[in-house]
Amino acid sequence: MKTTKLFPLAAITLAASFFANAQTTLIIDSWRSDDKVWNEKIIPAFNKHYPSIKVEYRSPPDLDASKWNGDMEKRFEQGKAGDLIACRPFDGSQALFNRGLLKEVTEMEGMENFPSFALSPWQTDSGAQTFCLPMASVIHGFFYNKSIFKEIGVNEPVTNADFYWALEKAKRAGYLPLAMGTKDKWEAATMGFQNIGPTHWKGEDGRDALLTGKERMDSQAYRKTFRELAKWSSYMGEDFDQRGYNDSIEAFANGKAAIYPAGSWDIGTFAGKVDMGVFPPPIEKKGDACYFSDHTDLGMGIYSKSTNQEAAELFLKWMTTAEFAELLTNEISGFFSLSNHFFDVKNPIAQEMMSWRDRCDSTIRNSAQVLSRGEPNLELEIWETSASVMSGQLSPSKAASQLQNGLESWYLPQKNSDKLDANTPCNCSPLL
Repeated sequence: MKTTKLFPLAAITLAASFFANAQTTLIIDSWRSDDKVWNEKIIPAFNKHYPSIKVEYRSPPDLDASKWNGDMEKRFEQGKAGDLIACRPFDGSQALFNRGLLKEVTEMEGMENFPSFALSPWQTDSGAQTFCLPMASVIHGFFYNKSIFKEIGVNEPVTNADFYWALEKAKRAGYLPLAMGTKDKWEAATMGFQNIGPTHWKGEDGRDALLTGKERMDSQAYRKTFRELAKWSSYMGEDFDQRGYNDSIEAFANGKAAIYPAGSWDIGTFAGKVDMGVFPPPIEKKGDACYFSDHTDLGMGIYSKSTNQEAAELFLKWMTTAEFAELLTNEISGFFSLSNHFFDVKNPIAQEMMSWRDRCDSTIRNSAQVLSRGEPNLELEIWETSASVMSGQLSPSKAASQLQNGLESWYLPQKNSDKLDANTPCNCSPLL
């Protein structure tokens, strides 16, 4: 196993003593525009322990996270990336580690505070090396405007029939039933396809079957997911193909929309603006098992070419503590710490979404692990097909076939998927 120099407790103590007498500045690069919370809550909490380590949180200047990958590539080329770098799960961050841009943190003190499921998105395929600290997961579901629901006389939907009845009644009352558009594409995929899809492909069992080639993307589960998305278009209002993510937020925040297909990361977006409730993805009929996406979304790693690696490791080790876990979860509502620490979650919507773990099966986005390493990239293909189905440019059946054709063109288990039976062992290597 590759090893890198990590700093034992005695060395950390000496480093802390050194930093007490010398000013060091750390830069954190992240696609998340949470500057206010980091600058006013998280960084001051760290500085109580290390007052001479200055920390700057650097997010996209125009709040456009879609440009972040490109910006980071330029910084890597110029050697100007931050000392600490926010890590997306699985393939994206693993690619950075394989390029030597992230430092291994396998044996770093504090990593024992994270369970194996939390570590796996930031480990090599063998699990032997860890390259980012797990930070938080996000949960998918639906926010709804309580006042509108009361006015139109509907309750939180449980079944698909309940869901469409609520949409229909909101439409008849003159509200935008569903605050979603297809302009940005990722919204249709993330809050559409990956939100309701686990109900149809049965969560982790279905995701695993896709990885092993025992389930295909042109199967009934994926066709049905797309058929549901096609139905949504009747409730998304006029010109929804020109509506972007921020437009959808504005419509729901201003009380014009009844339901907002949501990621928990937007809990704070609507704080103090909407009296809202939340419900998980609807099931077909009462009594069915429920599934939802509880996606391991955010980690943090050390830039391997940082000139402040000792200070960066001090910060990362502090992030393994209960103090940080509680700050993260309660100050950035909707991001749920992946650590084993116990603490109270204050936000009621966050509490409700976390409670789904007790009664439903959770999974992660099915394109996150392995399946977006090749070309065509499955993640981007899901963006395109989801938006195209909602816009009526692609039928559900053709969308599912397009995903399958793309995946089997480079992924060996899917190329052989029509020849497999339930007992066939998996060779989960890309088709080179």
